[in-house]
Amino acid sequence: MIRRLAKIVAVWSAVLLAASPLAQTGFVQQAAAASRIKDIAQLQAARDNQLIGYGLVVGLQGTGDGLRNSPFTEQSLRAMLQNLGISTEGGASRANNVAAVIVTANLPPFASIGSRIDVTVSSLGDATSLRGGTLVMTSLSGADGLIYAVAQGSVIVSGIQAEGDAATLQQGIATAGRLPGGAIIEREIPASFKGVGGLVYQLRNPDFTTAVGMADVINAYAAARYDGPIAEARDSTTVAVRKPERADLARLTAELENLIVETDTPARVVVNERTGTIVIGNDVRVSKVAVSHGTLTVQINETPTVVQPSPFSRGVTAVEPLTDITAGVDGGQVAIIDGPDLRTLVAGLNSIGVKPDGIIAILQGIKSAGALHAELVLQ
Repeated sequence: MIRRLAKIVAVWSAVLLAASPLAQTGFVQQAAAASRIKDIAQLQAARDNQLIGYGLVVGLQGTGDGLRNSPFTEQSLRAMLQNLGISTEGGASRANNVAAVIVTANLPPFASIGSRIDVTVSSLGDATSLRGGTLVMTSLSGADGLIYAVAQGSVIVSGIQAEGDAATLQQGIATAGRLPGGAIIEREIPASFKGVGGLVYQLRNPDFTTAVGMADVINAYAAARYDGPIAEARDSTTVAVRKPERADLARLTAELENLIVETDTPARVVVNERTGTIVIGNDVRVSKVAVSHGTLTVQINETPTVVQPSPFSRGVTAVEPLTDITAGVDGGQVAIIDGPDLRTLVAGLNSIGVKPDGIIAILQGIKSAGALHAELVLQ
């Protein structure tokens, strides 16, 4: 009895320590640079399912599809009217307030019938804007072809587009919008969460060190709570947890997802040359190197001169070209970069005084020289 009470006290002490203000503010060493299991991993059984459908958006102010250029919109409009009991034979529709759209949504795990999910609509034809439109009842199907939800409602568009005879203004995308809570779930995905014999966690950022550390933390908790280890790291992505005999699976999941795990990430430098964005990881190291960065500038000046003929001669006025070409090198400072930590590395790069595109070229050169001890990712 005393042994069991001691284990219960140890379990609650660990839970209270993880939830205490000291742990949240970083005074506890274990919580520093660490994350909860729910933030770094997800359950293999608890995943989203993608839904798709085809529908019509009506009520547009002349910004819909041109029915001659988008014949599928006219066909869909005729079919919808016929289903409503309206005959369209022999008449040519010229409405331009209708747009054909593709409707997409994500069905969350364990979703029940009657709950609502968000929907995204995107124009399929040549409509210029979906602002002010209403999505007509549209069925959303899964990969198996079955209907799981039905969407309908007003489309919310954040982008604007205005044009006149001599100018056009566009901000954002006006041919795509959202319906928050615009779809109602009509069919559930069969799932038996409590019928399985355990849990399988998948790391969002695969790493062997993090996976093994996560399994060790779960086993340390289970040793005090359930008298034995229950977790095993299968690979860099998957951690399997066995369900104890006297444990409830939902309660076990709630207990494990709040455990604190020390995470580890590989040394990596991410460079986006289009936007000039540079992201340097905390574990990036650079051996001592000397870097010189200079920009060659070539300037060409054209100063043509006018040549007049001699008086009383038969010559004509001519233009004589005169070109002046100068070349120079801007910058050219030589800096010694030695990055034993992130702060020193950033200070060394800033000491050269170059723009982000120059730093990108320097990082690529350091990587080619073998002095950058990290993975260089170019986007």
